[in-house]
Amino acid sequence: MRIRTMMIALAFTSAATAGRAFAQGADGKAVYDENCKKCHGVIGNPPKTMKEKYSKIATFDAKFIEQRTDDSVKKILNKGKGEDMKSFKGKLTDDEIEAVSKYVHELAAKHKP
Repeated sequence: MRIRTMMIALAFTSAATAGRAFAQGADGKAVYDENCKKCHGVIGNPPKTMKEKYSKIATFDAKFIEQRTDDSVKKILNKGKGEDMKSFKGKLTDDEIEAVSKYVHELAAKHKP
């Protein structure tokens, strides 16, 4: 009987943990790594090859934060920006776009001048 009680408690704990993970939403780092890292780099500093190919590519640093809000980053992700930055509307969910926007601002806050 004691083992059964422990198993039931474990099942409830697992369900509660899974529910909390789902409620947290998309993982901004994982979505960034899959969709943004190639062009913008691991830490928000684009690789040399991308800087040469796209002269206006964003570096996620303090200057970036000063000039862009979460909403403006979400807008760029949804609409794109010129020919260099494609739109991710339809490819990423609203939740994923929100998560990436927050993650980009986190990268920028950590970026050293």
